This record gives sequence, C-alpha cells and structure tokens, in this order.
Amino acid sequence: MKAILAADALRPKLLAEVERRSGQSVRECYQCGKCSAGCPIFGDPDGNDMDLPPNQVMRLLQLGLGETALRSRTIWLCAGCATCTTRCPREVDLASIMEALRIMALEEGITPPGLRNIPLFNKLFLKNIRRYGRLYEMELIGKFNMFSFQFFKDVLMAPVLFFKGRLGLFPSFRGRKTASPAFEDARKAGEQEQK
Repeated sequence: MKAILAADALRPKLLAEVERRSGQSVRECYQCGKCSAGCPIFGDPDGNDMDLPPNQVMRLLQLGLGETALRSRTIWLCAGCATCTTRCPREVDLASIMEALRIMALEEGITPPGLRNIPLFNKLFLKNIRRYGRLYEMELIGKFNMFSFQFFKDVLMAPVLFFKGRLGLFPSFRGRKTASPAFEDARKAGEQEQK
C-alpha cells in the first residue's frame, strides 16, 4: 500500500483518541505481523473481504493516517475474537483498538461501501440482547430484513432452521437478569468516559 504523507492528512488527535478509548498504546506495535497471520477473517481462504491486514491498520494509525483506517472495511469485518491480541508479543489489544475505531467511525457517520448494513445489524443485535437477555433470532432477522429493505433475504432458510431446532418461535428471557446489569455498567462507563 502506498501512502503520501501530507501535513493536512495527518491526524495525531485521532491517534490520541483511539488510544484513550481503547486503553492501548498504538506505538507499542512494531509490525511483526503476527496479528494478521493469525486473523481468521483476513486469512479466509473463501475470499478475503478485508481491504487491509490488521497490522496495516495499526501502521496507518502510527503514521497519523487514521482517516484511512476509519474508512477501511477491516475495522467492520473484525470479529473481535481477540486472536490478534493473544498472538501479540507486545500485548497490544488490537481487538479493543478495532472496537474504538468502529465507534469513532459511527460517530463520524463513516461506513465503507458495501458494508452499510453492518452498523444497522450491530444496533439491532444489541437492542435484541438488551430486551431479552439473549438473542431472539426471529425478531433480529425480521427487523434486519425490514430495515435493510431485503424483505425476503434468507426466507427459505427459516423453515429448515426451525425444523432442525435452531430457530425458536418465541423468545427466552433467561439471560435478562445478567444482561441488564451489563448494559447498565456500560452506560455508566460511557458517562464516566465523557467526563
């Protein structure tokens, strides 16, 4: 990847904000590439959808080209599995950095082309968990298809999943007692972060 460093493109404040939000030092990364080598999404043999390997996202941040990192598909396709974090010899939590970048991209209204439905899915998923305490797939799929205007997407899969016992008709509220405090703790942490 070729990048031209120009003073107007550099955003050191963005780097400082990523470090503040993630609690990680981006400067600790020395580009060994172990995060990219172990990433199950980047190394997908069926087709690599990431436009940058994870270590290049780190390099962009180090160079002050955070805007390019914010616009990359990589931050949205990161599964948050933390394989990169466990492989990092410098113990940099790259999964937290990717999450901070996603949040900042959402706040700035940035979504890469072809991935406009990922923030929608994220929002609906969290609302679903908050409401029921665990995932209620029927509602999530229905709302996602409705709001993304893909009304009949995967409609033929529903009966198959239902008869195999993988899709319930009614929600379960078993995890609600543990989910509510987690969401409350996240809300309080967000308020403290803003102070």
